Amino acid sequence: MVASSDFLKGRGPGQVPAFQGSDEGMGNPEGELHLRFYVPSGTEFALHAVGIKEVISLAPDRITPIPNVSPLLLGTLNLRGQVIWVADLGQFLGDTTVLNTDRNEIPVVAVQDQDIILGLAVDRIVGMHWLDLDELQIATNVPDNILPFLRGEWVLNAETGEHLRLLDQAAIIRSARWAA
Repeated sequence: MVASSDFLKGRGPGQVPAFQGSDEGMGNPEGELHLRFYVPSGTEFALHAVGIKEVISLAPDRITPIPNVSPLLLGTLNLRGQVIWVADLGQFLGDTTVLNTDRNEIPVVAVQDQDIILGLAVDRIVGMHWLDLDELQIATNVPDNILPFLRGEWVLNAETGEHLRLLDQAAIIRSARWAA
């Protein structure tokens, strides 16, 4: 797992600061801990930290392509002796922008629901932030193909319409889309 205190505080090159509900020193958190990240289209999402098994960055050659599977799946990864599937989360959610795998490292968020673990490849990790679930709203202006995988959204800036959408990792893992 990532042990950098900069990662946990959401600090680092190219990372955006947390919005309301985050705590600068993480000593007095408000809300619950979430991982914020971007998919290739530039859309920002969050996942509840409770369902995250691990966050890793790995070389693309560590993902073994498997023929004749869903095009959403990049392949498999050996995670400490356990083979897990790795998927392009952006494509799963209906993005037309494909994840760039021609780079040094690909961020993968390993999510777990009961006994199933799935690696979700994303474009960029923002960091861990405390977010208040009481401020979570029903997602609006969301494509129908994403709606089943959302728990809601936080409005970051009402004037610009900027929002942060919370994904439901259990719904993603259990989706029938993987069979397609």
